[in-house]
Amino acid sequence: MAAEPKPYEWVVGNDAAGVRLDRFLAQRGVLGTRSQVHRLIGDGYVCVGERPVKPGTALRAGDRVVVRRAPAPATEVEPAAIALDVLYEDEWLMAINKPAGLVVHPAPGHRQGTLVSALLHRWATLPPGLDPSRLGIVHRLDKDTSGVLLIAKTAAALAELGRQFHDRETDKQYLALVWGVPRRERGTISEPIGRHPVHRQRMAVRPRGRAAVTRYEVLGRWKHVALVRAYPETGRTHQIRVHLAALGHPVVADPLYARGHGGRAIDITRQALHAESIAFRHPSALEPMRIAAPLAADFTKVLAALGGISLTSQGSFTSVRRDSTAPHVHGEAPGTSGRRRPA
Repeated sequence: MAAEPKPYEWVVGNDAAGVRLDRFLAQRGVLGTRSQVHRLIGDGYVCVGERPVKPGTALRAGDRVVVRRAPAPATEVEPAAIALDVLYEDEWLMAINKPAGLVVHPAPGHRQGTLVSALLHRWATLPPGLDPSRLGIVHRLDKDTSGVLLIAKTAAALAELGRQFHDRETDKQYLALVWGVPRRERGTISEPIGRHPVHRQRMAVRPRGRAAVTRYEVLGRWKHVALVRAYPETGRTHQIRVHLAALGHPVVADPLYARGHGGRAIDITRQALHAESIAFRHPSALEPMRIAAPLAADFTKVLAALGGISLTSQGSFTSVRRDSTAPHVHGEAPGTSGRRRPA
């Protein structure tokens, strides 16, 4: 049986008096995301003094906060030599261009061959403080969605990036090829999303669902399809797919939300959705960054067959200032296209 790791201990100073326990722990930057902090508190691993407490407990100056850490569970996930298209990497984070077909987290039916498997193979020693079953994966993309995905390499980086996502300080852009041509050049879809009442693997617009907002603009129009850039302001499961379907223009080849729209000659076998770019602040330098992922070959081929279109985001880049101390992208000056490092 693995030995229990040494606990974390802090004494609350005057500057933190009155701060909620969960916020205090998230600010320490060593326990991961806020959800991980809540899980530790809920599982009884956190005490103030000698007693377990609730996440919303207001701390007092002089309180002693102790966080026990359970031994890392034995992971059932096997490392796998899966090549990763690395767009950016430094000692705090990595960004990859996830291919369609790669599952991010292990799940029933997909225990092996996931992004977690690839990271276990890539990292000889697991970064301390990261959940072995999830590692530092900051957010997720559906299996058949391609594009940019952020991975934290330290618990502190995961906590900071998780905070930015939670507080909606990131800016994400997606490209979607949709059935039909929206009437409006641009618009906002603000519809709550919840689990479908009958088909449990699907989400749906539901009156009592969670608030969800997606802005969109039309980039290209053809006879039966359109190219849309979507800007999700919230991060609900299947959000862009559900919202575009609710608009009457589901994503081409989407197996869940575009049923009945097949039969036309669009040569793509997975949902035509690509995470084009993400803007955020570097978790250590706190400088603004923007990283973009080139379109996959199948998506590019479809656009070429339709007549082609000029996109503004091509290749991996950041938009940090030239005098920034944030890392450059593969030796290129910030703000310019970087060469993708082979995995």
